[in-house]
Amino acid sequence: MTTQRVVVLGAGSAGEHFVGALRRRDPDVEIVIAEQGLAGGECSYYACLPTKTLLRSTEALAAARIAPGAAEAVTGEIDLERVLWWRDQVTDARDDSWHAGWLEDQGARLVRGSARVVRPGIVSVGDEEISYDQLVVATGSHPAVPPLEGIEAVDFWTNREAIWASSLPGSLVVLGGGPVGVELAQFFCRMGVDVTLAESNEHLLARLDPDAGTLLAERLEQDGIRVLVRTEARRVEPSATGVRLELASGDLLEAERLLVATGRRPRVHELGLEQLGVETTKRGVVVDDRLCAADGVWAIGDAAGIGLLTHLGKYQARVAAANIAGHEAHADYRAIPAAVFTDPQVASVGVLDGDGIVSARYEITGGRLSTYERPRRPGFVKVAADAERRVLVGAVAVGPEAGEWLGQLTLAIRAQVPLDVLLDTIQPYPTFSEAIFNAVLELDQRL
Repeated sequence: MTTQRVVVLGAGSAGEHFVGALRRRDPDVEIVIAEQGLAGGECSYYACLPTKTLLRSTEALAAARIAPGAAEAVTGEIDLERVLWWRDQVTDARDDSWHAGWLEDQGARLVRGSARVVRPGIVSVGDEEISYDQLVVATGSHPAVPPLEGIEAVDFWTNREAIWASSLPGSLVVLGGGPVGVELAQFFCRMGVDVTLAESNEHLLARLDPDAGTLLAERLEQDGIRVLVRTEARRVEPSATGVRLELASGDLLEAERLLVATGRRPRVHELGLEQLGVETTKRGVVVDDRLCAADGVWAIGDAAGIGLLTHLGKYQARVAAANIAGHEAHADYRAIPAAVFTDPQVASVGVLDGDGIVSARYEITGGRLSTYERPRRPGFVKVAADAERRVLVGAVAVGPEAGEWLGQLTLAIRAQVPLDVLLDTIQPYPTFSEAIFNAVLELDQRL
């Protein structure tokens, strides 16, 4: 029997995870993986890992300042050089040798260069043409730059430049109040930068629950960030001190730097995929629930257009690998968790509204919060259930490390755990997880 060759376009998180998943399924399959940038991808060097590392130092210092006893021990200022040292340690200073070595250990051949489909069954990577039996598109995404008048004349930042800045600007305008915008706005503010955050929608984190975005805005303002919502940018131009942003209202914002954080776009165009009968949209490659885009063509991660989350891409990698290895696997997107690593964290999963859905909110004002900080900064848990089936379908949590205690809600939604079982579950005291019981109790009273 002839061993098939699988070619993967992209050695980021999804592509790497696919290699490991497929190798576990099939020890003999030939795997070639092409990457034009760094093996390990955006998450490892320009997004998830460096951002959360940068945020951790400022978060720990802010937490100490509201912990009586510890607050009195805090002296001096945060050390930028050491903060950046930690970032460099986590990212191997953008050296992808570890990732390249791991791929080699998995028996995958890493080919560096820009890849494109030449014709069905053949891709080119640089000057090399490589045949394939199965093609996996895992090309990720890149920062979206809005068609803002004058933007081409301004030396603006995206997440890539902001994360790898070696010095701090005196002032910063952040355009976009999504996860990237709010995280980096808080980091730079806590590092002493004068920050203005401008969002065009009604509230920050526009795709999440409005209550979460409103509460986060209040906290960011308490940090010293000027938060503007329902704010449209009209044009931007260089100024004597940096950049000048003109708003639709006619007001002007001036700062030393402009950070554009207005979303991301999948890297799926100009790959030659149209030759394979693959449909692409502005969201990415159109796939079925097996992650199949066409005969012998698969897409995972940001390229698949379902969601721009590293852990979602890894899940899709496992589903695609199972199908390519001859098994039957289907993606289930009912419980996709997400966490925004601001202080407080904002974590969400599933949906909160729709026909037959009932929700309830529980305010976190005591319990673990009483032992965590002074003054207490309240958070909340909101849960939603299908009233007829009495199972959870969505949740959002705002509070310290909310992404950690969202896990049981994610499992409850995915496994369709009956509400009565959740009410009969013992939550440890005092923990933030106890708020989940109280939220579910509130919900039960509304059903």
